[in-house]
Amino acid sequence: MRVLIIGGGGFLGQKIARALAASGRLNGAPITHVALADLAAPAPVEAPFGVSAHAADIGDAAQARALFEASPDVVFHLAAVVSGQAEAEFDLGMRVNVDGTRNVFEAARALGTSPVVVFTSSCAVYGGEIPEAIEDWTQVNPQTSYGAQKAIGELLCTDYSRKGFIDGRAPRLPTVTIRPGRPNAAASSFMSSIFREPLQGEEAVCPVEEDYALWYASPRATVANLIACAEVDAAALGENRAFALPGRVGTIGEMIEAMRRVAGDDPVRRIRFEPDETIRAIVSGWRPHINPRKALMLGLTADASFEDNVRYFLEDDVRREPA
Repeated sequence: MRVLIIGGGGFLGQKIARALAASGRLNGAPITHVALADLAAPAPVEAPFGVSAHAADIGDAAQARALFEASPDVVFHLAAVVSGQAEAEFDLGMRVNVDGTRNVFEAARALGTSPVVVFTSSCAVYGGEIPEAIEDWTQVNPQTSYGAQKAIGELLCTDYSRKGFIDGRAPRLPTVTIRPGRPNAAASSFMSSIFREPLQGEEAVCPVEEDYALWYASPRATVANLIACAEVDAAALGENRAFALPGRVGTIGEMIEAMRRVAGDDPVRRIRFEPDETIRAIVSGWRPHINPRKALMLGLTADASFEDNVRYFLEDDVRREPA
């Protein structure tokens, strides 16, 4: 079993690689090699099998094809220009999120083996004039360039799968929080930073109101569900390869109170509210009330509470040395 993780330098790619190293198996078969690819060669992970690191720009078709020379059986396609940057730099978002995704699908198609391809989409595909409660079959109506680019990738994933070119799965990720690392260009970045930084002794700014509600999942649950997506029987996926991953809905205020219950008052005091209309305009189009019916039928699971998300961060990702 050979695995390729595109976006392997990001926190999800690294966590997936470490989880695969710990289990040593995928789809019931022993893993023989994992290739990690990103714009810069990703950090290696310790594993009982071979691990290689590759620098590649998937916006370049030749570089994307080169990643498939080892004929991977399973591909995790996590690479993307994130929401805020895709909105500010439209052409870059199209080059990576649309052209790059098609380059990945074409490279997988050229193998002739119909490899499993897990393409990470986003709940940003929902928005606009749709019902308040969203089902997997609710029409996608993205209100951002990032959401539109992910919706295009979903359609390609389903059609390439229908044609037998790949065995695709396009899970729509909730907002993943609490992410490790530092803030990035994603409009949703604050949804981690307002917890991550205070838990590490730093101040953070929240650009939306306490009653802003979001659909969220912990990194731990997200990684487990993405790996499970690679192991699902294709017949169980039906005619549409896109579906929402399980998550929970909560307001910023509710999540802050959950952090207080786990970590006390000090982290909460480090949050200050400063409205940012640019961020608010992007995230206000994202819908929080999603029924992940298909994912639950496939055996995927949600976090039990946001208190657990805080505990997971403190166990897995909190910075141990001074800033």
